[in-house]
Amino acid sequence: MGEESEAAAGNNLSKAPASEEAPEPPEEDLYAPEDPEQAVDRPSQPIDDEEMPLADHIEEMIKRLAVVIVVAGVVSVVVLPLADTVINFLWNSVLPVSSGPGPNTRPRLYHPLALVMTRLKVASLGGLIVALPVLVYETYLFMRPGLYPHERRYYLAAVPTSLVLALVGVSFAYFLILPAIFTYFLSYTQKADVVIAFGLTKTFNLILMMMGVLAVVFQIPLLIMLAIMMGLTTRRWMADRRLYFWGGFLGFAFLFSPDPTGMAPFLVALTMVGLFEGTLFLLKWTGR
Repeated sequence: MGEESEAAAGNNLSKAPASEEAPEPPEEDLYAPEDPEQAVDRPSQPIDDEEMPLADHIEEMIKRLAVVIVVAGVVSVVVLPLADTVINFLWNSVLPVSSGPGPNTRPRLYHPLALVMTRLKVASLGGLIVALPVLVYETYLFMRPGLYPHERRYYLAAVPTSLVLALVGVSFAYFLILPAIFTYFLSYTQKADVVIAFGLTKTFNLILMMMGVLAVVFQIPLLIMLAIMMGLTTRRWMADRRLYFWGGFLGFAFLFSPDPTGMAPFLVALTMVGLFEGTLFLLKWTGR
């Protein structure tokens, strides 16, 4: 009996360290909180996002667009007194006919309101250029509740970038596209013994349309960068479907470039393709 009790005591002593080294069961708090709302409420999520009726969304969108229209109208009114100066400057610098105004370069008016309408169009171009960044900002305010913090930073950075790109587009039209177009047009009459007369309305329609279109076209890099940074698409997806984009660019160019010869639409489409491919190449080079 004494030997059996000693053996039992020895077994109890040998099992004691094993019970001390056994790992403790994990606490439930290490996995997830009991309240599921705590797992969702993180700073990286759009905490301002909330459900709204469709009518409220439409009403807010109309208000945002109204702000853009009002800004464009105010800028147009401010630019209107300077319209004659802008008309003379563009007319004498864009048309490659002679070094100064002469009988063959003076604009012809073929109806009484031609000059008035041209002034309004010049003022509207100024309103369009300024309204582009305002449109980006109002779009940001409309989408802000559903945007993540990093997406909000991207959108805010796009506001001044939009204005810079619009000015670059107008300069591109002024220095490159318009001189090339008018030189091409005048090549049709070089061998003919005729006197060229430029109508103010149609000539300025072409000048202002090209400047306005290119101000919008040069927003392509900004739109692509925003779409990719916000996770709406990827560079690979756009690169695989580049032919569809090229076809859309060509249709846009022929729709908004008033030139029956096809020269202006070709240059606009070529510019759009260059901006598109250049942006994709830059994104690939930077590893985006």
